[in-house]
Amino acid sequence: MADRLRDQLEQEIVTGVHAPGARLDEVKLAERFKVSRTPIREAFQQLSASGLLELKPRRGAFVRSAGINEIIEMFEVMAELEGMCGRLTARRISSEDLAALREAMEACESAFEGGDADAYYYENERFHHVIYRACGNSFLTGQAMTLHRRLKPYRRLQLRVRGRMRQSLVEHRQVVEAIAAEDAEAAQRALTDHVIIQGGGFNDLVAGLERQAKLRAAS
Repeated sequence: MADRLRDQLEQEIVTGVHAPGARLDEVKLAERFKVSRTPIREAFQQLSASGLLELKPRRGAFVRSAGINEIIEMFEVMAELEGMCGRLTARRISSEDLAALREAMEACESAFEGGDADAYYYENERFHHVIYRACGNSFLTGQAMTLHRRLKPYRRLQLRVRGRMRQSLVEHRQVVEAIAAEDAEAAQRALTDHVIIQGGGFNDLVAGLERQAKLRAAS
């Protein structure tokens, strides 16, 4: 329940339903979703960890929305971290993790065929987590996982850009081929390009969201 609430609130924050600086009322949200306050608080904690909420003692939860420049900068760093993970994974991946990576890619294909962007996101997340785990560097894994969580809402929204899921699948196949071939340089390049393209696509999406926000403010 907390995960579902987090996803819903995450979507509303990123699309401007809850404006930056707005206070989210725990009681009203519990009434709205017909749940106790416990899963609301758990969702708040998750959103705080991803940087979308600021929890202020005795004051409540307030929306914190990253600026476009900050988001693009985070995507740039994420691209480099993913590339490093890919390079090490191509050198170190076990047969079990390679099988798990292929299974995650197939799950992404099924989600794409079903036209479910959110389902695709979660299978895509599993795909990337296999790579993080298989790189054999726990510090790098931790850094990649932390930033991945921070960018989660924006990566989810980016997948709604027309044609992005299809292109993402093409890129996934390139990543798997490079890793399976133990081609470290190709794996690094494929993953870096995968996330950089994602950042560029998301930039277009943010521009559209800003236009929507201005229209809402003017109405």
